[in-house]
Amino acid sequence: MNKLIDRFKTLRKRKYLSTVNQGSYAFIGLGMHSINNLLPVVNYGRLHLKYIVTRSEKNAQLIDQAYPHSIGTNDYQKVLDDPEVKGVFISSNPLAHYELVKKALKADKMVFVEKPPCMTLEELNDLIAVEKKSKGTCMVGLQKQHAPFNQHLKLGHKETSYNYRFVTGYYPEGDPVIDLFIHPLSLVLSLFGPVTRLNIEKVKTKNAETVFLQLIHENENVGSVELSTNYSWQDASEKMIINTPKRVYEVTDSEDLKFVPKQGSILNIPKEKIWKSERKNITLQRRHNFVPVLENNQLFSSGYVSEINSFVDICEGRNDTNNTPLSSCVEVYKLMNKIKNTHV
Repeated sequence: MNKLIDRFKTLRKRKYLSTVNQGSYAFIGLGMHSINNLLPVVNYGRLHLKYIVTRSEKNAQLIDQAYPHSIGTNDYQKVLDDPEVKGVFISSNPLAHYELVKKALKADKMVFVEKPPCMTLEELNDLIAVEKKSKGTCMVGLQKQHAPFNQHLKLGHKETSYNYRFVTGYYPEGDPVIDLFIHPLSLVLSLFGPVTRLNIEKVKTKNAETVFLQLIHENENVGSVELSTNYSWQDASEKMIINTPKRVYEVTDSEDLKFVPKQGSILNIPKEKIWKSERKNITLQRRHNFVPVLENNQLFSSGYVSEINSFVDICEGRNDTNNTPLSSCVEVYKLMNKIKNTHV
């Protein structure tokens, strides 16, 4: 048995070591989100990060010291002109993403851009048109769609209802609809399909905004959504309950996924009222801290590892499936426009 265990560990280690990425990459922007969430995954993937681009020449010099294997620069065009650079990671100020992505696509680079890729639907359509003429492609960093728990829930839902609650504290840094709510809205559309009917109610206070949505999707899927910045960042939470014909799923904060099977009926009488049975609450996936392996890391459960690995696989020619292309954001931007144009 010990030999079998050792053999398994060796094969697992060799699989990791034998995945060698040939291309060079560039990282645009070095904010705290990049430092805390994206760069650790890039480092885990052992990518050759040839350039780190920042707006400040002083910061570029500091990058040279802090990242000795990368070149710090504030010359974005220098990066785009470098034929060795296969992929470009863009995680800068959201207001700058549109121009950064556009230039990279025109330079025929593969692009990964953190959400939002641009600020308006018009800009998004322009980027899609540029992408069609480019040899490169663009993946949008909507990591919730890559999260393992949410991937499990992509079941081709029909006649399903759901309740989704996404609440945070006050967000003064930008536009909460496009900066924050883009995540839950894109997830809902990816799971349940395009919206055919919609009702929006908004509640605004001096410093916060709450949006209530009632959505009817294709395939007779119906949902209610609460999006809010009127709670607390210390108690920010995300929870979705999905009621399918045979099961009730519940996913909490991309950390815990469970379901309760329905008992069905006989002659239109619920079986639960005929036979007394033990209530089943089955855990499908759960992140915990007992064993510090990759699968129990929040960067993995949140979807950052999967999305960046998918992008690198595209760049390296190992896969060509882009799960979150620019075109997948069109319906999301239409929905965000409707929310913005709804007045209290």
